[in-house]
Amino acid sequence: MPAQTTLTDTNSGPGNRTDYEGHFRAALDRLHGERRYRVFADIERIAGRFPTANWRKPDGSVREITVWCSNDYLGMGQHPEVVGAMTRTAERCGVGAGGTRNIAGNNSPLVDLERELADLHGKEAGLVFTSGYVSNQAGISTIAKLIPNCLILSDAYNHNSMIEGVRHSGCEKRVFRHNDLVHLEELLIEAGDRPKLIAFESVYSMDGDVAPIGRICDLADRYGAMTYLDEVHAVGLYGERGAGIAERDGVMHRVDVIEGTLAKGFGCVGGYITGSSLLCDAVRSHAAGFIFTTALPPAIAAAARASVRYLKRSQAERAAHQRQAARTKAALEAAGLPVLHTETHIVPVMVGDAELCKAAADHLLERHAIYIQPINYPTVPRGTERLRITPSPFHDETSIARLTAALAETWDTLDLPRAGTVFVEAAE
Repeated sequence: MPAQTTLTDTNSGPGNRTDYEGHFRAALDRLHGERRYRVFADIERIAGRFPTANWRKPDGSVREITVWCSNDYLGMGQHPEVVGAMTRTAERCGVGAGGTRNIAGNNSPLVDLERELADLHGKEAGLVFTSGYVSNQAGISTIAKLIPNCLILSDAYNHNSMIEGVRHSGCEKRVFRHNDLVHLEELLIEAGDRPKLIAFESVYSMDGDVAPIGRICDLADRYGAMTYLDEVHAVGLYGERGAGIAERDGVMHRVDVIEGTLAKGFGCVGGYITGSSLLCDAVRSHAAGFIFTTALPPAIAAAARASVRYLKRSQAERAAHQRQAARTKAALEAAGLPVLHTETHIVPVMVGDAELCKAAADHLLERHAIYIQPINYPTVPRGTERLRITPSPFHDETSIARLTAALAETWDTLDLPRAGTVFVEAAE
């Protein structure tokens, strides 16, 4: 008979139990040892006063703070039209969706939202998921899996949700150097005539740089590849109607699948893909991340649709957003802070050390009532740790001046690297 195995780590024999808690403790100890353990501040947003929030301190007291790192880029999560759509729909339909769409059916606000998103991106259809993470993971994996012998070509800086989508597809993959069209073309040539899916983002959220979408589409046309574009950090923020960088650059019609989120520029929650009717129907019918997940509630769908519709017609928020982002960058650069140059609304201030990055964030919160979450590995490579600042239309000139002074004082107090150091160069 084969030898009996046990679940114990250090002992043998029946009845000995693995120290499961010890494994969890060891995993957390490793994070602490690497100075990567994350602590979430207890923050409550204040309706109508974005970006002001209440911070509940460890001692239980509450202090008013200014949030400088929210992905609710335009403050649409508190817009009266969005809030009104949500509350009216909740009063009419209740709170939950009642189950998966396979069990509970569609709800009208969700169907209306999908039509709105398809129109936004100029596609035949849209499909909504519970989050942008799920839409990428389920979308990429299902699309590639349905194409026999598909090769996925993935940008090296793609988000974890896209990487997981590639992994779950079970398809062969090639990773091309970030925004490197020469390398991408080499891989396309090497792939020959087999089916190919190029997966990339428009705005990369940590460095704030932008993909050359049109030129990637040129290569896709030349070598017979499909394109899958993540516009998560661009929808609502760029383009004539807020459809993203592809709309701004006039190439939206050339992209096969456009994925986005409802949780950032649109201020709500949820994710989606848009594309041909056949593609969306195939994903709807095969994606486990869609089939087995409770649908987005009607009130959330109605709020998201109201946000999308509003930003299709209003340019004011986008213009103010770009203006305040530019002013913030200029002020921080003038103060000699190590701002990583970007062409977008994302303002990374480089630190280059995980422990110092957390110390800077803690100091800003405790001393200056400014909240900026530190960004450490694995979100960014080791040695490129940073504070990721996201100005909004509601960060006025006084707020920018306060932020600049607070960062300068923090950099002096902690003796952090100034502009022109290796840390800025390392991230480029």
